[in-house]
Amino acid sequence: MGRLTNIFILDACALIALLGNEPGADKINNFMRRADDKDILLKINQINLLETYYDLVKVYDQNKANKILKKLKEYPMEIIIGLTEETFKEAGRLKIQYKIPFGDSIAAAECIVGRATLITSDRTDFEKLEKHEKIKIEWFR
Repeated sequence: MGRLTNIFILDACALIALLGNEPGADKINNFMRRADDKDILLKINQINLLETYYDLVKVYDQNKANKILKKLKEYPMEIIIGLTEETFKEAGRLKIQYKIPFGDSIAAAECIVGRATLITSDRTDFEKLEKHEKIKIEWFR
C-alpha cells in the first residue's frame, strides 16, 4: 500500500510554534495555506489540540486561551474527535514500545493508521519511530 502524501497530521508543537511565531512557523503557515487551497488535507486529533490549549492556558490565561481556541477551530484543519479502535490500539502499542508521551502516541498512531505524514519538531520522541515504524515525518525545524 502506498503512502498518501496529501494527508498531514499536526502535532501540538506545530500549532504552538505557529501561534508563538517560533522558528518553523513559516513552514506551518505554508501547510495552512496549502490546506486552505485544498492541496492537502490537514488534521489534528483533539487530544493534540488539548495539548495546545493546555500550553495556551499556561502561557496566558484561560480566557485568552478560549479566544485563541475559538480562532483555531476556524483554521483549515480537521479536528479528529476521539479514536477509532485501530488508532486506539496502535497508540497504546507505540506508547508502551517507545515510552513516548500520550499525545505523541496518538499523533503517531493517527499517521500510521491513516497513512498520513506527521508535522512535528519533536525529534526526541519521534526520531526513534521514524527509524522503526511505517511513519513519514515532515520536520518543521
